[in-house]
Amino acid sequence: MPLFTRAARWVAVSLLSVGIAAQSTASHATEASVVTSVHPLNQLAITGEVPAIAAPVAITPAVIVADDDSVPSVELQAPDALPGDKIAYPTLAAAVAAQTAHAEDEAVRCLAGAIYFESRGEPLAGQLGVAQVILNRAESGRFADNVCDVITQRGQFGFVRGGRIPPVPTNADWRRAVAVAKVAMADAWDGPAERALYFNTSRPGGAKVKVAAIGNHLFYR
Repeated sequence: MPLFTRAARWVAVSLLSVGIAAQSTASHATEASVVTSVHPLNQLAITGEVPAIAAPVAITPAVIVADDDSVPSVELQAPDALPGDKIAYPTLAAAVAAQTAHAEDEAVRCLAGAIYFESRGEPLAGQLGVAQVILNRAESGRFADNVCDVITQRGQFGFVRGGRIPPVPTNADWRRAVAVAKVAMADAWDGPAERALYFNTSRPGGAKVKVAAIGNHLFYR
């Protein structure tokens, strides 16, 4: 074979080898790219490497802001109640039962004393009527201007001795009288004698209008 021909064949074989090697390199590169695109959970099985796990991302929940009108409310008292409003007791007995039996101040003690001596044993409405007469007198401008002075005013109440209210035993009747006095002073119950200025066991003299008859008492204004 001529020398030129052998040289040409050698060059051709060399070029063919280079092409095969290039294809093999490209094939490996493709396989590598495929491996690198494998899901991280399978990377350990394929490559033997521990995949890096991204730190968890904190998710902040959405905050829903509602208008005031859409938020339900729990009513602890009447919706239109104002400070200083009277409590609506279902009965006079309930109003009396809700009071403490301790006479905190002199006015309560004086009023309770009058209730005790004038109407103990009477219905609660009658005892409240006695208290209301005394309170009405203190506000009328026709009698003394405070509870104790109305009661001890000369010639008004027969149980008063020497301008003083006698001592009262601390029994059940006294405790009830204290509670009734508190109901009257708080104006916590509207009794039938709430406008009366006088009471008696018989019709008094003068042109007085009868307001109510409760138990053994008649109330007038």
